[in-house]
Parts: sequence; structure tokens; C-alpha cells
Amino acid sequence: MKRSLAGLDREALSEALGEIGVSERERKMRVSQLWNWIYFRGVRDFEAMTNVSKDLRAKLSEHFTLDRPEVVVEQVSSDGTRKWLIRLPADTPGEKPHDIEAVYIPESDRGTLCISSQVGCTLNCSFCHTGTQRLVRNLHAHEIVAQVMIARDRLGEWPGMTRAEGTASEQGAPRLVTNLVFMGMGEPLYNYDGVKTAIATISDDQGISIGKRRITVSTSGVVPMIEPLGNDVGAMLAISLHATRDDLRDELVPLNKKYPIKELLDACRAYPGASNARRITFEYVMLKDVNDSPAEAKELVRLLKGIPAKINLIPFNPWPGTKYECSDWETIEKFSDIVFNAGYASPVRTPRGRDILAACGQLKSETQKLTARERMALRAMAMTD
Repeated sequence: MKRSLAGLDREALSEALGEIGVSERERKMRVSQLWNWIYFRGVRDFEAMTNVSKDLRAKLSEHFTLDRPEVVVEQVSSDGTRKWLIRLPADTPGEKPHDIEAVYIPESDRGTLCISSQVGCTLNCSFCHTGTQRLVRNLHAHEIVAQVMIARDRLGEWPGMTRAEGTASEQGAPRLVTNLVFMGMGEPLYNYDGVKTAIATISDDQGISIGKRRITVSTSGVVPMIEPLGNDVGAMLAISLHATRDDLRDELVPLNKKYPIKELLDACRAYPGASNARRITFEYVMLKDVNDSPAEAKELVRLLKGIPAKINLIPFNPWPGTKYECSDWETIEKFSDIVFNAGYASPVRTPRGRDILAACGQLKSETQKLTARERMALRAMAMTD
């Protein structure tokens, strides 16, 4: 089976060229050519690479492809949110393939793509639907990059493509995917090397070119990897906090038993590059009668003192079988007012895509419950290429 070059970094592309006999002296130029065609133009056929010699195009076609992983389900919400269930090949022949999710959320001033870093998750956060799915493996860097490429394919964002129906093209938006968040399936800092390599590829200004200030890595609190993330990667940092007391956070985010709140916040205070211009985002899911009292809002303000921060209040997106409910709107507004009056930006994230199972991990779980006939029907609906 031929290997795809889509998603590979410069080093891996150079190695692939070496495998088909391209000399070391020539590789740097050839990698630059491939990079432009793959990551700036988004081509899916080597024959489109008109400035690459005919002989090399033939060799590339003989040994490699530019295929992306398969999109098995695509859903479009009434609010414009788009969700893709992406199938990765089985690790060994005969095994089941792996499914991951990516979600595109359009807003008036940006388009955010939420991507996955692992197949499943090991953290078992009690309010998170992915926490009900076992960890299978880390994603390779090229599989992370491929999620961005798939989004641009499906949205029609590559140069010369027709924008997908219902996107912001009618407003003349130059880009649809402007921001990237590692808030999908998995804990990104448990796949540090893969995430680091993927961000380098995605942010490269000769290709996809999403700047590091527009890339946010969200962690549940893997404290030892927070400083390296700031030093080596330079992405924006988000913390899945969700509680102001260790006993409650132990329940909501079990990783807290290993890295409690004080240790986590100390790492945030020391995060390289954090400033009022590069604030750390603290995510706080609003759970009815669990973590949403005015006293907890005041404690949150106290805990974050001295950290350049903004606080994202997230109305809980219910999923089948959960024991939690979303806080009512009046409670969320009171909580937000306390945080805002203390001097912190405290936007309430508008619930998105509830009609398409947009809570993290939902689409994968629901699809696995379908009969084979239903899966085939969904797959046929999703095949828009």
C-alpha cells in the first residue's frame, strides 16, 4: 500500500524523496516545491505540480499518494458548525480502523477548528464524553496535520476552490480556518512530540500558515510539560480547570490527584511568554449545582490573581447517559458578572452544534452504536467529493 505524503514535516518529506533516489543535494529544493503544492495549494495529485519535473512526478505517483484519511461522516449544524468523523487506517492488517473527530466552528470574526491529538483519552474526566472511550494510541503528527487539510478540503479553502455552501465566502472572508484549538479527543501534552511537530508544520508561513498566536493547546494539567510547551512550541495555553477546590476537581478531572490546583497554577504563573497580550485561557464548564455558585466564582478570581488570564465559561453540552446538567442562564450570567467585575474577560461560549452531537467524542460513540446499514447510509450522505 502506497504511503501518503500529506501531513509530513520537511524532514519526513526529505526522507521520502531519498527513498526514491533524489540526491541529498537536490532534496532541499524539491521539499520546498512539494511543501508549496501540498500545504499552500492543497493539491491531491502529483500531476498538478507543474514546476516539478515529469520524471519526478512519475516517481512520486508510483511510490506515494497525497490522500487524506477518510471522512466517514460529515454533519452540518443549523448554526454552521461542521463536524467530521475521520477514519484512520488500522495499525496492522485485520484490526479495526480508528475514528477521530474534528469540529469547525464559524463565528463573525474567526473560524475555529477543534482537532484531536489522541484516539480516545486516558484521563476519564467525568463530564467529558471522550472520557467514556478508552485510550487507543497517540496520533502521529501527520494525522494531526491531516485534520486541518481535511477541513480546508471540505470548506473549499484552498486557492482556486469553490467555497462550501453556507460558509463565510459570501462576506469575502479571505480565510475560513483562522484559529486552531487542541480541544478535541485526547490530552495533547501526553502526545507532546506529535503535537509539537504538527504545530511546526501547520504554522509554517510557506504553507498552511496559521500563526502560533492563533493556535491554542488545551491541557487538563500535565504540569511537567507546560513549561516545555511555552519554550519549544510557543503556542497559546488553555487550562481545563472546571473547579476551584481539589476535592471537586479530583472528581471532575482525575488528573488533579497527580497535579493539584496549586501546582497547576504555579506552572501557569511561570509559563514562558505569558503576558496581558498573551493571556492563558482558563476553561470552566458550567455544571448545575456542582461548580456554579457565586462563592466559587469569587474563589476562582482569588486563585487566578497574578496570572494574565481570561476565563471561558462553557455551558455544558449534554450527552446521553451523563449525570450532569447545564447551569441555567441566570446562574451563568451571575457567575460571569463576578468574574468580569474582578477585571477578567469572561466570555460565555455560545453552545454550538447541539443538533449534530458536537460535544467532544459524541459523534464517534453514536456512530459506533449504529447498525451496519445505518452506518452505510450516513457514509453515503457524507460523501460529497
